[in-house]
Amino acid sequence: MPAAPRKAFPLRLDPALHAAVERLAAAELRSVNAQIEFLLRESLKTRGISVDRAAPESETGPT
Repeated sequence: MPAAPRKAFPLRLDPALHAAVERLAAAELRSVNAQIEFLLRESLKTRGISVDRAAPESETGPT
């Protein structure tokens, strides 16, 4: 089953914040992109917001 397409968008970060995320990503053996996604999901979960992973387009149909 193919993975769902990812939503790409530009993100502007303070250089010091990016450096901190980069260090954390390296320590946890993730890419910076994967680390940002992990942190966002973790933060939403902490706030009680559930995020289901997107289903592949073939299962949901075009939007």
